[in-house]
Amino acid sequence: MPLFLYVVYKITFPNGKIYVGKDIGGSGHSLRYFGSWNNAAVEADFSRNELQTFVLRKDILFESGDKSEVTRRESELIRELRSNEPGIGYNRSHRKRSAR
Repeated sequence: MPLFLYVVYKITFPNGKIYVGKDIGGSGHSLRYFGSWNNAAVEADFSRNELQTFVLRKDILFESGDKSEVTRRESELIRELRSNEPGIGYNRSHRKRSAR
């Protein structure tokens, strides 16, 4: 049995930017899972040298046995923490649409 059920987590990168994600796979959260952020966006913010020693912090923000509740909470936390704003985070979903 996994240590955690399904979760919403926050990854904090060395530059302070964040990524909010969820793990609803398998029978519960895998400690090895660190999300599916956009690699190109992350790599653009760091030099090759900086990427050689790269420390991430992972915080569990929410846990539930209900996958739909985890999905809903992930969306809320992306907006609340503003991780969808390029200056704050690496989430590409939930971006504000620009006026045409």
